[in-house]
Amino acid sequence: MTPFPHAIAADAPLSQAREFMNHHRLHHLPVLDGARLAGVISDRDIKLLLGIDPDYAGASGLTVREAMAADVYVVDLHTPLDQVLDALVTRRIGSALVTRKGRLAGVFTVTDACRELASLLRAQCPPPPLPPPPGGEAA
Repeated sequence: MTPFPHAIAADAPLSQAREFMNHHRLHHLPVLDGARLAGVISDRDIKLLLGIDPDYAGASGLTVREAMAADVYVVDLHTPLDQVLDALVTRRIGSALVTRKGRLAGVFTVTDACRELASLLRAQCPPPPLPPPPGGEAA
């Protein structure tokens, strides 16, 4: 999970969201309507709406609200990981917004899940030792 995530206002220009996500190398950005969690916008949402022309976002006058997904998956910080993973797969979504005491605490993405799985696999199944170099003994 990415703790203390960035967020953007629902009425912010879509161009601002695109620039912010590019600058911070984000793929998912929570959207706030005042203090209320209103949705999430992904880089994919922006690309599907605007195409590949980065200048179109500024000329379009579109807001984040018009591109965001409002039906988001929100989980409490203490929700068991297996339940979160099952929901991501079932819903075919790439992120869960994580809350603590009703406030945004983080974003958990499929990338986070893959990173942790890779780490677990490395710990459980370390790679075999490298063979000695050809024509010599190992030192």
